[in-house]
Amino acid sequence: MSVEHHDLIHEFPEFKDRIHTLKTTDEEFRKLFDEYHELTRSIENMENEVTPVSTQTEEQAKVRRLRLKDALYCMLNAAE
Repeated sequence: MSVEHHDLIHEFPEFKDRIHTLKTTDEEFRKLFDEYHELTRSIENMENEVTPVSTQTEEQAKVRRLRLKDALYCMLNAAE
């Protein structure tokens, strides 16, 4: 099964430079960014069945990742 890449650069390529800037200048953005990527790695392991979990656990993690992605997107837009 092929796993989609959900790192922030793939999700928002138009914000590549802004992501880099905020990672280096905004502590809150960096915290959410790191949490998002850690969760993404965990979800990829679930999807690849490296880490066996229930479907419900996997879906809850995906909802949490979506909320983080929304928060990061708002921060990226606000930084314009």
